[in-house]
Amino acid sequence: MDAKHVLITGGAGYIGSMLAGELLRLGYRVTVVDELLFGGDSIIAYRANPNFRYYKANVWEARTIRNTAEDGWPRPYAIVHLAAIVGFPACQAVGRQVAWRYNVEATQRAFEQANELGVERFVLSSTYSNYGLSADGEAVSEGSPLNPQSLYAETKIAAERYLLGHAHERTAPLIFRLATLYGISPRTRFDLIVNQFVFEAYFKRELLIYQRGYSRSFVHVRDVVRGIILGLEAPEEKVRGQVYNLGTGDGNYSKDDIVALILKRLPETSVRYKDLTFGGDMRDISVSFEKIERELGFQAKLNVDDGVREVLHALRDGLIRDPHDERFRNAQFIVQ
Repeated sequence: MDAKHVLITGGAGYIGSMLAGELLRLGYRVTVVDELLFGGDSIIAYRANPNFRYYKANVWEARTIRNTAEDGWPRPYAIVHLAAIVGFPACQAVGRQVAWRYNVEATQRAFEQANELGVERFVLSSTYSNYGLSADGEAVSEGSPLNPQSLYAETKIAAERYLLGHAHERTAPLIFRLATLYGISPRTRFDLIVNQFVFEAYFKRELLIYQRGYSRSFVHVRDVVRGIILGLEAPEEKVRGQVYNLGTGDGNYSKDDIVALILKRLPETSVRYKDLTFGGDMRDISVSFEKIERELGFQAKLNVDDGVREVLHALRDGLIRDPHDERFRNAQFIVQ
């Protein structure tokens, strides 16, 4: 009964399903709230754990968080808010009104309910897309100007500003601006550059690359989970009203660097380059992670080459074998 209770919105997703498993391993109680738009296979293994429970619900609804606190479990110590419409293509597809509802209004409602319940900590998953383009070519830090290049980034900036404007409330907000993720999780995504490139090189033996030479920052999903847990366990004075870039300086790669790592293992892959003509999230930046390393002691344990090898082995071993199943039909296969 003394175990800390963490509620994860979007807990059946790419990050959330891995975070739930790691928290359970560490002895936490975990509640997952998710609509299961991509199914619930990722959390089935947790159902037998007495410290786990699941609610199928839309986080945008006004009482979703409060309803989870009415069945005898202690109120959550923290809420990790991962539920969102993620990425430029997905936000463009649903339109501004829907993207704003689920990325901004849902964040506001979840935080309001957390505050009413006396939740100590509210962790928001945000994005380094908020920085847009770096004007001087220097690595961007948490104090750099925000220059959104997409609807997705606009919604995340609005959600951040709301939370930072309520940093004096009972519930302490904490924001992580995540680098571009890669790697295998219980609900692996293949609309992310590293995972997608490995997938296409393996199944198609060809890569079509937009924005050649553009640099991004990359981080393994397992390292993101480690960073979030550091945020849950750090003293409140280090996290209340704070923004941290979550990634590693060793993860600043160009697309050509990623292609080279893949060709090292799949040398028969052909590569074509094409200009991006449909707009989108035109990021070409490197990111500083000095603050999270200094304040929270974060150090990434995995690198992009580890991720390429991990995804390739999963494909070769048949752990991910059907390019026509639902997880791939739901992915967006144009990556900026």
